[in-house]
Amino acid sequence: MELIMIAITASLINNVVLSQFLGICAFLGVSGKAKTSNGMGMALTFVLTLSSLVCGILYKFILVPLNVPYLKTIVFILVVAALVQFVEMFLKKFAKSLYDALGIYLPLITTNCAVLGVALLNVQNEYSILTGTIYGLATALGFWFAMLILAFIREKMEYNEIPAAFKGFPIVMVTAALMSIAFTGFSALK
Repeated sequence: MELIMIAITASLINNVVLSQFLGICAFLGVSGKAKTSNGMGMALTFVLTLSSLVCGILYKFILVPLNVPYLKTIVFILVVAALVQFVEMFLKKFAKSLYDALGIYLPLITTNCAVLGVALLNVQNEYSILTGTIYGLATALGFWFAMLILAFIREKMEYNEIPAAFKGFPIVMVTAALMSIAFTGFSALK
């Protein structure tokens, strides 16, 4: 039951992008089209989940026994960078159109503070490896869900009359802010 509550909290209540405001660059940059958002969501879910698992293992079985837990940030960044490189090579080889559509935002997963933040929160909250991995998966799914919602809204807004002052980035920011407010309603579930 505790794992279910952690998953619900990570994906909805404390949504990493809408309540913690981590990973805003990819959230706003990729959410122009649902197809691109979906691809980024899959890539981010893979990287975030696997990095939570690998970072948890490295921290528990290597860094702590060697008494060098202060190296966690550097080690976690290296793990995330390696996983992103793997995803980038995979997409370039097997999904060229998605690779091209994601453009610069794919390598930006490496510097996405949501990915590193989850690995560090797993250590800070003293999660077990399983709990940390589930937390990472749920966080990624929540990020993906929020990105898809914004993409669907942005696609629908293309057909609406929007005042000139709000066209483009301003209306996207207003929409993201309204989504953030809406997601705070989930905090009643605590």
